Amino acid sequence: MSLAGQLNSVLDRTHRLIELCEALQEENDLLKLENQSLQVAVETGKTKAVEMEEKMKVLKLARSLEGITVKKISPDEKTLDIKQKISEFVREIDKCIVLLKK
Repeated sequence: MSLAGQLNSVLDRTHRLIELCEALQEENDLLKLENQSLQVAVETGKTKAVEMEEKMKVLKLARSLEGITVKKISPDEKTLDIKQKISEFVREIDKCIVLLKK
């Protein structure tokens, strides 16, 4: 093979490698976009899960307060139970505030 033939062969292979590199770069860019999209979806899911947990706590608290009013206990006991439930709820809110500040 002549020197010119070898040079053309090297140029052809170089051209194919450049095309392959460009194709891989495009694929990489697409995968990065997909990754970002999936990360947003995961964060949205986590946020929804936290919101649902908080709603569950509120519902549990509301139901427990309903139970207090239905029971036949003295007004002092009712007040004490409600105060305890409110204190628990305030502690939960404080925990949430701390988490939000992070």
